[in-house]
Amino acid sequence: MSEPLPGARKAITGVRITKVRSVPAAEAPSRGGACPSSGVHVYADEGDAAMGLRVVGLLLENCGTRPYRLNGYPQLQLLDGDHRPVDGVKILRGGGAIATGTGADGEPRQLVLQPGERAHSGLVWRNTTGGGDAVNIPYARVRPEPGAPAVMVTPELDLGTTGQLGVGPWKKDETRAPGGGGTPPGAQAPDRPSAARPPASRPPEAGSPARP
Repeated sequence: MSEPLPGARKAITGVRITKVRSVPAAEAPSRGGACPSSGVHVYADEGDAAMGLRVVGLLLENCGTRPYRLNGYPQLQLLDGDHRPVDGVKILRGGGAIATGTGADGEPRQLVLQPGERAHSGLVWRNTTGGGDAVNIPYARVRPEPGAPAVMVTPELDLGTTGQLGVGPWKKDETRAPGGGGTPPGAQAPDRPSAARPPASRPPEAGSPARP
């Protein structure tokens, strides 16, 4: 076998692409940069998963110059890998029907978001598998309210055989005030579950004996 020439690139083997996701440019989510013509940034977070329970947050930020009104729940259309509508999944209002304590429960309220303010909702499901074929839905077309421009997000809904998806009402993010401060874009929305962290160790107080 001949030796490769100096500077020649070695062939790369063993690489496999398992998922390719894309959304139409006109429906691409945004979490920063130029404000869309809709006046709001809409996007999904990376989600949380524990013991078969899934929670993905939907976040909306008023990046425009006028108040933005919300009332109720996000409007969803579930789409397969080819962006075709998926039927047979029951979309429930509120995440409490799936699991409690996710932050996606409660009654919907009328919200008025001033420029710079944010709101969040949540998608809640279980990936339990019983009899039948498991359902996996990569995309969801989201409208903040009926008639609003659509944004396509990629929550990767591995619904198992449950056939149900809970959608929480819009809630105002009280941690972020207009004009800056608070939670930065892309951070976890409030009232969302997160993995428990061990308490941080405290340094010994002055004058106390050091422990080995």
